[in-house]
Amino acid sequence: MQHLELNAPDEVKDQIHGFWYLEREFGPVPAALEVLPDGNAEIIFYFGTELLLEQGNSQQPMPSPFIVGLLGQTVHFYAKNRLKIIGIKCRPWAVYDLLNLAPMKGGVIGSSAHPIASLQNQLGLLLQQDKIAEALGMVRDWFLTRQTTSNISALIVKAGRAMLEGNGMLPVTEVAEAAHSTVRTLERKFKASSGHTVKDVSGLMRFEQARDRLWCAPETGIAGLAHELGYADQSHLNREFKRYSGLTAAAFARQTKARKERLGDDFVAIVLSSTV
Repeated sequence: MQHLELNAPDEVKDQIHGFWYLEREFGPVPAALEVLPDGNAEIIFYFGTELLLEQGNSQQPMPSPFIVGLLGQTVHFYAKNRLKIIGIKCRPWAVYDLLNLAPMKGGVIGSSAHPIASLQNQLGLLLQQDKIAEALGMVRDWFLTRQTTSNISALIVKAGRAMLEGNGMLPVTEVAEAAHSTVRTLERKFKASSGHTVKDVSGLMRFEQARDRLWCAPETGIAGLAHELGYADQSHLNREFKRYSGLTAAAFARQTKARKERLGDDFVAIVLSSTV
């Protein structure tokens, strides 16, 4: 497995968290790629094999590129042989403005008809030549150009910064104060830009932190983690964790610890591929 990341330049850091590349060999039989919810939206290009999204009892082929909005629960993709992915990790309150699309409430949508899809063939050629850094740079430059025409409001930018600095723990009233706005105006404009409320996104940001901590250190005490991340108590964290992942935080930690003991150094690859 190969993984590479590129930080977003300062010009777009309010809209984009970063750019990443993942290459993974699945073998001849289709295998699952589990994607857990987090506080970001993703734009995904893929190459080398077909990528299928599990929907109920069927699997739907995905176009490239496609968008993964904020997720309310774990989703599963399937692939076989060698899969190469270029991803753009976007702020959920900015992704639709960057792409000039109407906001949606979560889910996975195709974007093969969008102007960004014009990068697909060029990126594919670069990856065939193992020019991964150049491919990531091409995507970065596309968004740098796009950013000059961005219409995202200063209010949303300030609110997003406050939420990031507060790690998703600020109440809506404090986010509104940081954005120099009333709660009512903030909520209306935030939902219009992201398809979600401030509370929705803040909850996912906190879940992401809890998830990542337990991935890296499954022995972490759940009660202490709940207090650190601003949950009312351990039960509150477990309820929220189960809402997004299907498991309580404690069950997720036990499962992760067992996998870590079984896989050893290979666990790093699991972490990377499971948090795409």
